[in-house]
Amino acid sequence: MTYSLNKDKLQASFTRPKIKGLLLGSLVSMLLSTQAHAAIHPMDESILAKQIADIAPRHSQVALLARDLSTNTLLYSQQADTLFIPASTQKVLTAVTALATLGPDFRYVTELWSDAPIRQGHIAGSVYLRFSGDPTLTQDDLKALFAHLQKQGITSIEGHLYLIGDKQEQLQAPGWVWDDLGICFAAPVSSYIINQNCVYGQFAPSSAKHASEVKLRASSFGVKVSSDAIFSPKAGHDFCQLDLVRLGQNQYHLRGCYPGNEAIPLAIAISDPEKFAMDTLTATLKGEMSLSGKVKIGNAIPSKAKLIASHSSAPLPELLKTMLLKSDNLIADSLFKRVGQSYYKAQGSFTHGAAAMRHILTELGIDLTNANIVDGSGLSRYNLLSAKQLADVLALIYQDARFHSLIDSLPEAGVSGTLQYRLGYTKPPLKHRVFAKTGSMQGVANLAGFMRLAQQRDILFVVLENGISPETKKQRKPAFSADFLTRLLSAVETQTQTSQTTTTELNTVKLSD
Repeated sequence: MTYSLNKDKLQASFTRPKIKGLLLGSLVSMLLSTQAHAAIHPMDESILAKQIADIAPRHSQVALLARDLSTNTLLYSQQADTLFIPASTQKVLTAVTALATLGPDFRYVTELWSDAPIRQGHIAGSVYLRFSGDPTLTQDDLKALFAHLQKQGITSIEGHLYLIGDKQEQLQAPGWVWDDLGICFAAPVSSYIINQNCVYGQFAPSSAKHASEVKLRASSFGVKVSSDAIFSPKAGHDFCQLDLVRLGQNQYHLRGCYPGNEAIPLAIAISDPEKFAMDTLTATLKGEMSLSGKVKIGNAIPSKAKLIASHSSAPLPELLKTMLLKSDNLIADSLFKRVGQSYYKAQGSFTHGAAAMRHILTELGIDLTNANIVDGSGLSRYNLLSAKQLADVLALIYQDARFHSLIDSLPEAGVSGTLQYRLGYTKPPLKHRVFAKTGSMQGVANLAGFMRLAQQRDILFVVLENGISPETKKQRKPAFSADFLTRLLSAVETQTQTSQTTTTELNTVKLSD
C-alpha cells in the first residue's frame, strides 16, 4: 500500500477504513469516478458562514475546520491556525505517536526476579519486583503473580521483596492545575502504578452515634484521610464546598462543607506511589506468601538474577481503545513517558515524551510549528495546538493503514465512550454519525474526529472552543460543536441533493439526445 498527501491533492491506493464496522467504501473509486466529481457541486460557503455566525458563541473563542475526505475539499475554516488549549483531543496525537514508536504488539510487563536458590519450596534469599509503569496493573494482577509461584511449589521468601522502579520521577506535568492533583483523573504518573494509583471511599454524614467521617475501601493500603468537614443541607453550593488537603505520604485532610445530607463517593489520587506500592505489597503478601524480610524500594536487579514470573498488560491497541473511549489520562501519560523512554533510551519523563512526540510526528509529516506539547493526556493547560494541526493528525490516521484502528477506537455519538450521553449527540442527526475525541476541562469544550454521511462520504472536522464561562455550563445546553456539526451536516446534505438533481437532469438530456 502506498500513501502520499500534499496540500492540494490526495493521492491514495487503499480501501477506506471501517468506522464501527461499517465499510466506508473505496476512496480510489471516488477519486477515479469522473461522474462523482461532476456530481459534487461546490458548497455555498457564504450561506454556511452566515448560519455558523448565527450560532457562534458570543463570549468564547472558536477555531473550526471541516474537510470532505472523498474529494479532499475544504468545506469550512475559521481561525484554523490559531493556537488553542486542546485538552483531551491531545490524546489523538498520543495514540498515533505510541503506535508509530512502540508498535501494535507492545505490552507493559511487570517482572519478578530472584538471584537466590530455590530449596524445598523456599526462595533462599530476596526477590525483586520490577514495575514498568503499567497503567492497568491491579492488586489482583500482583496476587496472580505470586500465585504463579505457589503453583510451582514456592511458599516462602526468606529474604526481602525489593520493588524496582524509576528514581526521582516526574509525577505530574507542568501546567496541571494544583487543585486537580488529589483527584483520580490526575493521579501521579509513575513506574509504580497499582489500581490506577487511586483509592475509593465515601464521606458519610453524622448519625446519633458517629460524627461525619471518611470511610475508605479495604484496598486503600496506607492511605489515611482525616476530616473536620460537615454536611450542611441548607447551605448553597456557591458558599459550601469541600476541600481536600494533601499532607504528603498518602495522608489527607478533608475540610469545608457539603450542601446535602447523603453520603457522597470519594475517589482520591495517591501522592506517594512508592509508599503506596510498598504498603499494598506488604498487605498482599500476607494472604499469598510468607515473607521473612520486608518490602523495600530497591536500586537494581542483580546481574545474576533470573526471571521467575511475569505479568503482561493488554496489547497496545486495546490500551489505546480504552484511552480514547474513556479519555483515560493515566494510560495516555504513561504511554507518553514510555514513548520518550523508547525514543531517547533514557528514563521516561514528560520532558522526554514531549520532545519525542514532536520529532515523531514531524517525521510523519505533521507541521507542529509554534505548537506547545507538554503531556500526553491534555491535562496541562500549557499545551497549545491549532485546529489545522489536529486535522493533519486526523488525516494521517485516515490515510495510513498503521493507524486505521484508531478510528474504530473513537467514541461514537450516542453509543460509546465520552459521546454516549453527551447533550446534542444522543439522537439524530448526529447519533451514529460522529466518531470523535472529546476534550473538556474548565473553560474548554473541544471535539475532533470524523462524521459519516450518506453517499459514502466522510467529513473530517475539528471544533476547538476555549474561554467558556462556567455560567454557560450551568445552562445544560448542547455544546457549540453539536450545533456546528448539525449545520454542517445539513449544508453538505443539501449540496449532495443538488448534485444528484443536476446529475439526473444531465442524464435526461443525454437520453433525449
